[in-house]
Amino acid sequence: MTSRIGFLATLAFAGTALAMPGFATSADAQMLRPIAGHLSQATNRAQSTAPAAGQTAAPRAGQTAAPPTPNGYVGESTCVGCHDQKYSGTAHALTSNERTPAANMGCESCHGPGQAHVDAGGDPAKIINFKNMRPQEASTYCVTCHDRATHALWTGSQHDQRNVGCITCHSVHDPKGAHQLKAPSEMQMCATCHQNIVNKEQRFHHMPVREGALTCSSCHNVHGSQNVRLLKVGTTIDESCTSCHAEKRGPYLWEHAPVANACVTCHDPHGTNNDRLLVAKEPFLCQRCHVTSRHPPTVYEGFLLNNSTNANKIFGRSCTVCHQQIHGSNAPSGQFFLR
Repeated sequence: MTSRIGFLATLAFAGTALAMPGFATSADAQMLRPIAGHLSQATNRAQSTAPAAGQTAAPRAGQTAAPPTPNGYVGESTCVGCHDQKYSGTAHALTSNERTPAANMGCESCHGPGQAHVDAGGDPAKIINFKNMRPQEASTYCVTCHDRATHALWTGSQHDQRNVGCITCHSVHDPKGAHQLKAPSEMQMCATCHQNIVNKEQRFHHMPVREGALTCSSCHNVHGSQNVRLLKVGTTIDESCTSCHAEKRGPYLWEHAPVANACVTCHDPHGTNNDRLLVAKEPFLCQRCHVTSRHPPTVYEGFLLNNSTNANKIFGRSCTVCHQQIHGSNAPSGQFFLR
């Protein structure tokens, strides 16, 4: 405040000096005299209202200092006068986070300046309305803030390329589940598109998703990934699986070809009606590859079942009764994965 008073006093002095002979013509002096008088009055008024040293100016009782509103913005209080859709109780409403809408321009942080919308009597064409946009276009507004961590690879991801956007799964104003999802759970949300995959969770052996121990996002990053099938970890399916099943990672002295190829050669991670999430029952699964020499290609038909003990491989653990180290062996004589 002191510097402001000094600045005004300097301007007043300068105005008076310019009005004196030797600094300007009489016409100029006549023109500058009202300006100098106005500045002198402003200086006197500032001096009379300036607080004493060591004191700060306090707002009047019942008044709070309101931040200036940028041009074209009307403030959230104007929006809620007509719109009952709120985002209180969500992450967007946390004023403690400087990146949230609540800590900035409120509704207009996402929907843009609302002055034209208000002046037009609520014309929906005068405001950003995400319901009237393609999901891919609406996502461009979301990624102006959500562009870090798990969202960093959204642009160009599988979902983005297929016009599945942020508003396809999330609701800012009316969420039903965690992370502002439109459905009560992740599995229900994913099932709106991936019904055939979610149906596998109802099979006899399945990932513990429906029990709540895992979710779809335990393995997948739906917002973009450097791995295939939007897997969160690694660059291959095997690297994703062995992030939990580390004992199957290897390397082994004796490698089993299907294991080195991909876990999904033998397993369906979402669910099957076979033991250990196998895509087929043993020994028929093994016979998809082992079709020659000794007992692997045995045809398990009625006569054999009734007349030979060789049919013992069709029940119990089947092939893995003997070939226990089926994922690979480090034993020097473990080429048949017996130990």
